[in-house]
Amino acid sequence: MPDAMQASALSVTLRTVNDAANWVSAVAFEQGVPREYELRKHTYSELKARGLGAQAAQHVIKKTRDAYTTLKANLRAGNLGKPGAKRRVKAESKPVRFRPQAAQPYDDRCLSWQYDAGTVSIWTMAGRLKNVRFACSPDALKMLRDHRKGECDLIERDGMFLLIATCEIPEAPVNEDPAGFVGVDLGITNIATTSTGYRAAGRGLNRHRKRQLDLREKLQAKGTKSAKRLLKKRARKERRHAANINHIIAKTIVTTAERTGHAIAVEDLTGIRDRVRLRKNQRTSLHSWSFHQLGQYIEYKAKRAGVPLVYVDPAYTSQQCSQCGHTDRKNRVDQATFACRSCGTVMHADDNASHNVARKGEAVWTAGRESRVPATPQVAQTEEATRQPAAPYLQARSFRTGSS
Repeated sequence: MPDAMQASALSVTLRTVNDAANWVSAVAFEQGVPREYELRKHTYSELKARGLGAQAAQHVIKKTRDAYTTLKANLRAGNLGKPGAKRRVKAESKPVRFRPQAAQPYDDRCLSWQYDAGTVSIWTMAGRLKNVRFACSPDALKMLRDHRKGECDLIERDGMFLLIATCEIPEAPVNEDPAGFVGVDLGITNIATTSTGYRAAGRGLNRHRKRQLDLREKLQAKGTKSAKRLLKKRARKERRHAANINHIIAKTIVTTAERTGHAIAVEDLTGIRDRVRLRKNQRTSLHSWSFHQLGQYIEYKAKRAGVPLVYVDPAYTSQQCSQCGHTDRKNRVDQATFACRSCGTVMHADDNASHNVARKGEAVWTAGRESRVPATPQVAQTEEATRQPAAPYLQARSFRTGSS
């Protein structure tokens, strides 16, 4: 919460360091993107001559090199298309660019926090600014005081200045003997349905996305600079709205599991957008479905609460009867109705799938736990033992929270 003078200094600082980062990026591109130490030889002196402090210059070089590392990883993963694709060629053919308000890292030499006073002292191109006020919730302030560690990022967004701090919070001991599993079925119509009866309907979020889609179409048709600026603003608002809903859903699921002593089983939907084939009017809903973000929120909240979490294969969870185990495509009558052709069980389709996910989660947990069979005592081999081969011993792989 800087005053007018402090805001001006922070704004000038961000623009200066990002202009310098663009110059470093051009040098790196010309030199074939050398390692950070080699890149420092080509750029450090010039950055100092531009008025950047020693630490600021180091951070500019490091964030530029990190940007090329990220680009290389995206190319290797195919996130920018196959070799020869227009988007990929465009990314490879020019240096990485930084926005004027892009994030600038600050370490403890450039930024210090005064928690009791609610202020920070921060380096700028105009010198060290002291007593710059900041605001956050009481819980966030306690987290900053107890767990802040490492660098912070300063960014400017819509005229506001934000400090993004990293907090390393120790994980709670994992409950090694859960009373059962809470199966979580993920979807678009119902964002999440659990085997305990909780259902997070997606009607409100889907309506919100539809309104934003209609507004985007109008703004894109207009095509003015102000329309494009408003498009970016509305996109950020939609992301925040979806993230807030996912936080609420994840907190509800983890809190229920923690209170009842259960573990959580979640569907692993990695690659689902590449596997499914939908009509054109359904693709927007699929590609705006934030199931991965919800899974991440459930994972980190479960780690903080000490709740075990496993990912399971979602195959046939919507076609298999949770009561008798009969699997048939015809069991799924429609989006909301499940009717088993074998035993006659009728229930909500998402409820049935969540019970199947819970059952699979228990199987994954049992297979992944460390074996508790006591070690075989060392005894002298008898003639009978020598003649008969010993039964093979299978060591189950150890379980890690957040992986199957």
